[in-house]
Amino acid sequence: MPARSSRKPGRPLPVSTEGPPPPAPSTGLRADARRNRDRILEAAREAFAMQGIDVPITAIARRAGVGAATLYRHFPTRASLVTEAFAAQMADCVAALDDALADPDPWRGFCSVIEKVCVMQATDRGFTAAFLSQFPDAVDYERDRTRAERGLAQLVQRAKDTGRLRADFHPADLTLLVLANSGVVGESQQVSLAASRRLTAYLLQSFRTAPTEPLPPPAPLGLQHIHQPQPTH
Repeated sequence: MPARSSRKPGRPLPVSTEGPPPPAPSTGLRADARRNRDRILEAAREAFAMQGIDVPITAIARRAGVGAATLYRHFPTRASLVTEAFAAQMADCVAALDDALADPDPWRGFCSVIEKVCVMQATDRGFTAAFLSQFPDAVDYERDRTRAERGLAQLVQRAKDTGRLRADFHPADLTLLVLANSGVVGESQQVSLAASRRLTAYLLQSFRTAPTEPLPPPAPLGLQHIHQPQPTH
């Protein structure tokens, strides 16, 4: 499963006592600085995909072949690095939701989003955690998550209106689905993907309208609950 998000994902990385400089933009950089930035992002994406977003920052710097100071110069916080590393995946997620809402077949649109999200989760340990984490300095993430919740609620209602999605399905059940899918994500991406696809198919079949007994009341779960830190005792 995607690694649990850091309890303080927006915490600053250790830099000089004078405070971290702002992240360097991708434009306007010297050629060598731009290459360093690209290597850092590539290394971060690989590390996050394999180990989740809590992988040590120093490990990412070593993977990229740069010094820690160089990484901090471009990405002074973990949140800034995670946000940039997953920008393309975030765009893909938003596009998948838009495509589903535009699909003239509401049930097909509903199923397509669930299948795509579960594949993302099975193939990239970091993306789900990144999307659902609370990053104080990454406003776009919060906006996109709020938009996702609204869009998913619309998909659920559209599918119900066709009579193909069971009437007692609740948007919170999507959170249960993601939690369940995270349990089949293991070390091997090939095995994780196969297990995820089978589980998703089972669950989608159970969501369809059928003569069944009513379900118990839904749990009060939102997307933010998936990677919420557990209380300590």
